[in-house]
Amino acid sequence: MIQIDYDERHLMETIDHIVDKTMKMDLTWDWPCGVAYYGVSEAYELTKKKEYLELIKNRIDEYIRLGLPSWNVNTCAMGHCLITLYEATGEEKYWDIIMQKIEYLSKHALRFGDSILQHTVSSKNDFPEQAWADTLFMAGFFMLRVGVKLQDEALIKDALNQYYWHIKYLQDPETGLWYHGYNNIHRDHMSGMYWGRANCWAAYTMSQVKNRLPEAYLYPQFMDIDCSLRDQLSSLKLLQTENGLWRTLLDDPESYEELSASCGIAAAMMENKNPLHTIYIQKAYNGILNNISEDGRVLNVSAGTAVMKDKDGYRNISKDWIQGWGQGMALAFLTSILKSQVK
Repeated sequence: MIQIDYDERHLMETIDHIVDKTMKMDLTWDWPCGVAYYGVSEAYELTKKKEYLELIKNRIDEYIRLGLPSWNVNTCAMGHCLITLYEATGEEKYWDIIMQKIEYLSKHALRFGDSILQHTVSSKNDFPEQAWADTLFMAGFFMLRVGVKLQDEALIKDALNQYYWHIKYLQDPETGLWYHGYNNIHRDHMSGMYWGRANCWAAYTMSQVKNRLPEAYLYPQFMDIDCSLRDQLSSLKLLQTENGLWRTLLDDPESYEELSASCGIAAAMMENKNPLHTIYIQKAYNGILNNISEDGRVLNVSAGTAVMKDKDGYRNISKDWIQGWGQGMALAFLTSILKSQVK
């Protein structure tokens, strides 16, 4: 077991503050809210604090009354907290929405090549035949969770297929790092940058497969996932800064340190449970706590980022504002620390 030096009382207070601040944000039904509420759901799953669950339930019920948007890859990220709500309350309305999302992803979402989900952010054909690492968190990981719950082998295999092909298209075999996106029409990685948050999405979601899929080793594609994560983390540890963080462009010393990527990468290391990563997780823990304000804001989180044209495009993305994905990934990391100590 990985042993991290931390003050449990302070850590629990920090989680409380992040949850409180997150739920005061006016996030709509989209991926920022999906990642944020995933983090709050993870905090609930760990602590069983009823107030966390009630905060999510009240907000989701309000969204349902107001009317939900059309589905795309990004809006499916909200499915994660719906799983928690359904399991905690048994209310079928949450499961009905989950299955609407699964039907969309399985039967209607745009795909290319070997049935790979195209990344979409609206009802339009946003990025023709493009695979983005983001899709693994917003859709692939969600599909896997539902497939496991239903014991639906076809859905599990479809989810693992998303992992497999995103690995093939986005991971650089020489460095182990992931590119932000892949354009199947041009057969390239566009600007070809190792974007920090893309590596967060990849590492974190891959770390979840063996933890959530029973007998994962019986699925051939899991071997690719496991080895991909192994190679990625072994490279990422070498790119950690002196402050315990990772940069928005991982291998670019002129890029700023970015918290959502740092939280996701550190959480992946924690969830992967390789004791050789203990020193890097400890360093990340200290660095991340130094970037959380007393009122629960996760600081220095880059704004929403398309596949930019060049390094300056990434370097100049604002990091001045609180973001749902920063809140959510910080909660995912901090709860992973606590989970590891109670097992």
